[in-house]
Parts: sequence; structure tokens; C-alpha cells
Amino acid sequence: MEKLGLGPNILLEDNPQLVYARLTGFGQYGKYSKMAGHDINYIAVSGLLSLLGRKNEKPTAPINLAADFGGGGLLCALGIMMALYERTNSGFGQVVDANMVEGSAYLSSWIFRSQKHPYWGQPRGENMLDTGSHFYDTYETKDGKYMAVGALEPQFYSKLLHGLGFSDEEVPQMENSEAHRELFTKRFQERTQQEWCEVFDGTDACVTPVLSLDEAPKHPHNAERNSFVTYVDHNIPAPAAAPRLSRTPPVTKAMEPKSQHGEHTVEILIDNNYTMQEVQQLEHEGVIATKKSKL
Repeated sequence: MEKLGLGPNILLEDNPQLVYARLTGFGQYGKYSKMAGHDINYIAVSGLLSLLGRKNEKPTAPINLAADFGGGGLLCALGIMMALYERTNSGFGQVVDANMVEGSAYLSSWIFRSQKHPYWGQPRGENMLDTGSHFYDTYETKDGKYMAVGALEPQFYSKLLHGLGFSDEEVPQMENSEAHRELFTKRFQERTQQEWCEVFDGTDACVTPVLSLDEAPKHPHNAERNSFVTYVDHNIPAPAAAPRLSRTPPVTKAMEPKSQHGEHTVEILIDNNYTMQEVQQLEHEGVIATKKSKL
């Protein structure tokens, strides 16, 4: 935009109510600001990547969720919403300066600020919530699938042990995690995922199946809530819009066919005060293309 002479200073001078959003990887200035990068680079510089992964293994990037979508797009959109809300009081717009390094770090604020708490502060993979404990991990089942275990609180841990056929005396929660992980690993491999679901569904053991992208929409809970829709362009599952608003419920664009090349050309030009004759002339000269002429 700035290369076109349409930077925020110029546009805000023309329209002081404008909200101008900038989203970059490393920020508008700094040693890395001119460098190319991707999600993995941004979370690496933010400090977040160093925390992700198992003990004695290299850091593992969480696909591209943290920087691209969380610390980048989502926080940029939130910044726009905040600026629009503030404008209702001040009458002025402003520049939203978002970047994925700082956004990822801010998204991880709780982790940064809880390093002195019991559940963090140890090396990667040795903390309560990063696979360092036997009661917060995933386990393979007899049929090669997985169950997710998140029994943090003592009362939930007791339910977990009951379902697995152990007693609190046999497998105390806060002792010998590595040895207890081996017990859990062997026990979970004795039954299929479905059999374990029959044991734990409806309980407070905090044990659930790890579902694939194809399985998630078909799961009884998600199906009952219509949590997924069909992405019409590819006939594959897609998440329904979230969060749900009671008065103005959202609708995902996944249910609408993708716009075709030239589909809205005429409509847009007419909205911008072109006459039908001018539009027709542009089409005749090959300046514009339309999916199907509406003239």
C-alpha cells in the first residue's frame, strides 16, 4: 500500500475516521523487519516454540496455528474491532500495528507469566501440561488409534484410575510419572478406541478419543450440535462458524460456492457509478471479464 502512495499517514489525513490495519511477520521496524519468514520462524523468535515438544526431543511446531492464525490474523482482527469500538467514543480512527512475533508471544502470556507456578518452569517435556505427566498425555489403543487424557484434578484422576482398573494406592497421581506412563501405555493398548469410549464416555475422567478430520464431524457429540458443515467447493468437512451469537448467529462461508472469475464485475462497476454503456464498452474492449454477461 505504501509503495502505491497509500500509507496510513496519507489516508488518515484524508479520512481521520479510517481504521488502517497492518499485519507483518516481524513488525514495522527492528533487525528482522525486512526479512521473509513463516509461522515457524515467528514463534521461534517469540519464545513460544522452545516450549513445544517432548522431553529430550527437538521443538515441534504446531502446524501454522499459533502465528498465522492466532497471533496474526485473529489478533489483527481483534485490534480492528477494538479500534472501531474506540472510534464510537473519540470519532477518530487509528493504525492497528499487528505482527506475528509479538502476537504469538501475547497469545502465550499465561505460559510466560506462570513460569514460577508448579505446572511450568521445568525444561521442555517435563512440565505438567507438556507431556511431562502421565495424566495429561495421549495413549495408543489396540487398533492403532489414540485416547487423550487430561485428568488434572484429583477427583478426575480417581475416575481415570477406576476406568483403567487401577487404585489410587497403586498409581498415586504426583509420583513416578514415567513408571506410571508405562502402566497406562500397556493398559490402553489392551482395548480399542471404541471400547475405551464405552468405558469413559459420560464420566468425569477427562478421557476422550483423538478424532481425525473425517471422524470429528461424525462423532455423536459434534453431530448433535451441528459443529461441522460441508465445504461445498470440495465436499469435505469444515467447522461451523464460531462463536455462536444468540441474536445474530454467524454463517460460515464454507457453505457458499466460491465466487467465479468475473462473477461480480458488472455489479461492482455499477456500484461505482459506471453506466451500463461504459461497462459494455469495457467488456467489448477486453478490459473486464464477466462470468456471464448481465447486459
